[in-house]
Amino acid sequence: MPYFVGFLIAALVGLTGVGAGSLTAPMLILFFGMAPAESVGTALIFGAVTKIAVVPVYMARKQVNLRVLALLCLGGLPGVLAGSVLLERLDLKKQQNSLFLVLGATVLITALYSLYRSTRKMGDVVPRDHAGYLPILAAGIGAEVGFSSAGAGALGSLALLCLTPLTPAQVVGTDLSFGLILSVIGGGFHLFSGHFETAMLLKLIIGGVLGAFAGATLGGVLSPRPLRIVLCIALASLGAELCWKAVTG
Repeated sequence: MPYFVGFLIAALVGLTGVGAGSLTAPMLILFFGMAPAESVGTALIFGAVTKIAVVPVYMARKQVNLRVLALLCLGGLPGVLAGSVLLERLDLKKQQNSLFLVLGATVLITALYSLYRSTRKMGDVVPRDHAGYLPILAAGIGAEVGFSSAGAGALGSLALLCLTPLTPAQVVGTDLSFGLILSVIGGGFHLFSGHFETAMLLKLIIGGVLGAFAGATLGGVLSPRPLRIVLCIALASLGAELCWKAVTG
């Protein structure tokens, strides 16, 4: 099962740019019984490996905007370090339900935002370039990624769609590159802190590398919109279930 989960998540990431952190951590908690901190660390490390396989494909297609990526990193790097440090300093046993609630709410909100963005009609109006606001937003996104592993895909791509004139393909490629950098920094922090489960991580990576190449290849052929809508509905359900687990636990 972990091999299949890794393949499925990585394929969806390659196709839509969303799901590595938002989908992995909740599934590890709900279906495999992992503790919140270990699930976040495992999800970040798995996300980094998956995106390492996917991002070069988008770079080869010239679908990564380096200027916008630099602005995202300007705020995102300090943010992800702050979120990781916060998670490290919490009393995880006493705060477990709070972590469930934060992770669940983050996944639910980002999924609903992404669902709204995927279903609304964008029209022919090209958005103005307000990329100067990206470092501020990226700091919050980075902090959320460091704390819960979720948010880079849905919130990052939403910010790019609203504040930049990038094409949808450039949004996916640039946001995946941003997510890769956050995952490497945040995942590295959790790796040195011991917040990961080795056996589960290796199984996810084995399936995920194959899934990443499959998703990135199909991304040049298939329309990601229907898959993104289905993924957002699944993510919203997982987020709601985590919130319920926190309230009733």
